[in-house]
Amino acid sequence: MSEQHVNDRPIGVFDSGVGGLTVARAIRDMLPNESMIYVGDTAHTPYGPRPIAEVRRYALEILDGLVAQGVKMLVIACNTASAAMLRDAHERYDLPVVEVIGPTVRSAISITRNQRVGLIGTQGTIQSRVYDDLFSMRPDIELSSQACPRFVELVEAGQTSGPEVLEVAQQYLAPLMAQQIDTLVLGCTHYPFLRGAISQVVGRQVALVSSDVETAGEVYRVLTDRGLLRAPNAGEPTVRYEATGEDTAGFVELARRMLGIGIDAVDHLQTGAIRLPNFTNHEESQDE
Repeated sequence: MSEQHVNDRPIGVFDSGVGGLTVARAIRDMLPNESMIYVGDTAHTPYGPRPIAEVRRYALEILDGLVAQGVKMLVIACNTASAAMLRDAHERYDLPVVEVIGPTVRSAISITRNQRVGLIGTQGTIQSRVYDDLFSMRPDIELSSQACPRFVELVEAGQTSGPEVLEVAQQYLAPLMAQQIDTLVLGCTHYPFLRGAISQVVGRQVALVSSDVETAGEVYRVLTDRGLLRAPNAGEPTVRYEATGEDTAGFVELARRMLGIGIDAVDHLQTGAIRLPNFTNHEESQDE
């Protein structure tokens, strides 16, 4: 297969739902010439409360499916999935894998001035302690973590502002503010949708670090370093959206309302433990 053909392949982006669209949009903004396939596992969102083994299984099946569709890079646009199976993904696939946690941690380390960093994320992400492991490279930084399970539920319901959102944000963020943090990591790709409420609660003195722009920058760097950028004269790029949940119309509406993304259609992926077209579940015999 020619190098040009490989470069023309799409980037595969995966999230548990609509949150990863923030990452997809940032990649499109930074690399408008690249084609993309986005998969949202809307049938199983939220991932946060699920056992790590279950998240790992769903995530690897979707990534296997993206590889079968011929992507040139995998972007795990989900903190919980990244925490559950990042090492597996790097060992399993012979193509670049970019996740959202590493770039975000590096950015937070460079931003904090008082070495007190707050982290909000799903139950699964916080319990995995993957952020703690990465921040441990800087023992001078004190990391305070808070699980925010309701945030994903609110975003997936299209509720990103209003008194209820503000009240929930105040409850979750109060313990972190008591630690006098000056930097807050939004450890879930759904959370940028709640940036307004979060900013109002923590105030301007706290810098918010989200994974969308940081991850897009990492995608740009890896594609450039590996010579995988799509040629400027390769024609119009394509973007395809896929969701595992049956309410594809709801996915389209939520994407339009919250991100201003015009999506013509969303392909529905049949679920069991997610089965994608032309895909054999390599993990089934091991996990059952």
